[in-house]
Amino acid sequence: MSQITSLYVRKVFSHVSPGVEARDLLEALGVAAAGEIDPKQMVPADKFYDFFAALAARDPEGIALPLRIGASMRSDEYGAFGLAWKTAPNLRGSYTRSERYGRVLGSAETYSLQQSQDGWFFNLEKSGDGRLGMQLSNEASMAAVDVISKEVTTENFMPLAVFFKHAARGDTSIYEAHFGCPVHFESGRDALLVSEASMDVPNTLGDETVAGFFDRHLELELASMTGRDDLEHDVRRTIAKILSEGVPALSRVAAELGLGSRTLQRRLSESGHSFQSVVDSARKDLAQRLLRETDYSLAEIAFLAGFSEQSGFTRAFKRWAGQTPRSYRLGATGN
Repeated sequence: MSQITSLYVRKVFSHVSPGVEARDLLEALGVAAAGEIDPKQMVPADKFYDFFAALAARDPEGIALPLRIGASMRSDEYGAFGLAWKTAPNLRGSYTRSERYGRVLGSAETYSLQQSQDGWFFNLEKSGDGRLGMQLSNEASMAAVDVISKEVTTENFMPLAVFFKHAARGDTSIYEAHFGCPVHFESGRDALLVSEASMDVPNTLGDETVAGFFDRHLELELASMTGRDDLEHDVRRTIAKILSEGVPALSRVAAELGLGSRTLQRRLSESGHSFQSVVDSARKDLAQRLLRETDYSLAEIAFLAGFSEQSGFTRAFKRWAGQTPRSYRLGATGN
């Protein structure tokens, strides 16, 4: 199961509107309401999403809650990761460090850079079922990337546009007023679009030597996580190879990896995953890649992702991504 740093949990809790009681929700996650925050303390992603959704439901200004939370973030709060971001020579260096080291803040989300004719997409990919709390978390993450980019660069940073996979939860002018640029929903991606010029503007505290020090620290953190993450990646890759034959049984995947079924199940559990969550993740990743990179029909993609019927694929994809496969393809390809 994917995990999220308790730093985010406390941030969400601390920015609820005055008068909203939410301590019970925080305590249910096992996170203290006061005291020093340890970014390495993790909570299961699905429980965090449910916490976020419950909190927003209690807040009379819940639509703006994720934006307030994201805007409150500062690079120093992310430990060595934030300091590597801050001391990178420019935003390009900051963003590429997110690609490389983002996993030290939790296994639920990853970032990637993608060039387009209009600039660079800084994409967020988050594992999960697309529930409301996950949508709120995505909004907060994009707001955090925006504000930390403003914090570290020497220019008056402004994204060209902001994109979300999910449908708008209310008045879209609230989002555009916050980001100061067009905001697109049901777009096929969660991302900031950043101009080529902005990518190479020097950071205020950019220093390759200092950034290199934090890079080495983060490399050690990644190395300590390798055994756990490699197993999940190996299982996902094995599943993806045989999905066109139908969803594989645990015993078959274990045999492909040279493990016993109980051993695989135990090792996945120890690393915070379940076999079913990895199957879902593999199906989602494969489906999204095929929608982005091929012109296969939706029926063909459904088959390759292990679905016997296109209708079942459509229902599952809406649960994963908050939109239909067709909408995702249109947003991802621009066609």
